[in-house]
Amino acid sequence: MQNIFYKTVLTIAATGVLISCKPKLDEPNPEKGSLDVSKYVAIGNSITAGYADNALYYDGQQVSYANLLAQQLKQIGGGEFVQPLVEMSSVGVGSAGNSRYTLGYKMDCKGVTSLSPGGTVGDLTIFASNIYSKGPFNNMGVPGAKAVTVIFPGYGNPANGFGNYNPFFTRMASNPATASMLSDAAAQKPTFFSLFIGNNDVLGYASSGGASDAITPSAGAPGTGFDSSIDLIISTMTASGAKGVVANVPDITNLPYFTTVPYNGLVLDAASAAALNAAYMQAGITFSVGANPFMIKDPAVPIISVRKMKSNELVLLSTPQDSLKCAGWGSSKPINNQYILTETEINNIQTAIAAYNAKLKSVAEAKGLAYVDVNAFMAKAKAGVVYNGISIGTTFVSGGAFSLDGVHLTPLGNALLANEFIKAINSKYGSTIPEVDASKYRGVVFP
Repeated sequence: MQNIFYKTVLTIAATGVLISCKPKLDEPNPEKGSLDVSKYVAIGNSITAGYADNALYYDGQQVSYANLLAQQLKQIGGGEFVQPLVEMSSVGVGSAGNSRYTLGYKMDCKGVTSLSPGGTVGDLTIFASNIYSKGPFNNMGVPGAKAVTVIFPGYGNPANGFGNYNPFFTRMASNPATASMLSDAAAQKPTFFSLFIGNNDVLGYASSGGASDAITPSAGAPGTGFDSSIDLIISTMTASGAKGVVANVPDITNLPYFTTVPYNGLVLDAASAAALNAAYMQAGITFSVGANPFMIKDPAVPIISVRKMKSNELVLLSTPQDSLKCAGWGSSKPINNQYILTETEINNIQTAIAAYNAKLKSVAEAKGLAYVDVNAFMAKAKAGVVYNGISIGTTFVSGGAFSLDGVHLTPLGNALLANEFIKAINSKYGSTIPEVDASKYRGVVFP
């Protein structure tokens, strides 16, 4: 997924129905079924790469779902799974040049001290040199990659100019000036592959409140349209008879990045409510004591271009929390568009994801590939799951499934995701790959 940078956070408690998700006590002996997994290559974005806590760093790469899956595949004949690892001692690097986030104590504008994610300057030396000599890399997960950029020759070429190349690919490409993610993946002649792509084709739009980075259309030539790009990726990877697994795109509006700050987080006392009622009297907008919807900018509203948020609209985690608490944001100063997903924008995102998933499922069926319904898995996680006595959910920080950027998974979340891939593979190919013992992996680390 695309990398997200934000300042401070507001953690909101949530409850959910707990769904049983326990490991089997009597695992069958590992059998490969109709599979040859001697050469496994994973194609994807930041989740595949092991990006977490808003950065790419060694410990996160070690617990990428792709690497966890590869370790299980070794039990049925899988080979080595080489990753473009960051140095173990590095603080990592994110798209904004930041280090990995950790939880620490911070005082807000009201003098209240609480735990909040934050980072420092990232390790830019990660981008300083190409490390392909340590490859080729079985993990072809590249933070920021879209379905339409997987096939792009020179995706890692700095000569393309700022914003037109991906430095995460520059460091790992066989030839940054000419190679594509797809060409480097296919050149390894994999016997088995996974494809988990498409999140970033909507995430850039979503994480900017619909203010930038247009949603990738379904139609269009390869490199422009989602459908034809997926066709080219799959046909290339299966050309030599490789089998594989395809994952669909989760509804990203369910991620903690979009669900943590409530739409009605404007809590007013009597004096504050009276002052706002006076200020908005001519617009006919009223406030009451207690929780109220935030005020947001909306050019579609005649004359005043502001309105209250609707209950089905979302506040982004990137919204500066001190501005909400002390600077009048969301009340006397309506929140700007880039921090809000409106009803229309959410519909645009969900419509695109539904179309992507229909395409991914159809091409998987047409090519005889396993299919992972990550969208359904994430919906279950939002409701809450119990694994081996451990309660897991998507509540920011405390839920355990998502890391400190609210978008990428914790080691525990990655272990559960790897198991979804394993279930789909076993079902399709008659294999009995053992599942990962997710209870061995952590959620968010507290100080």
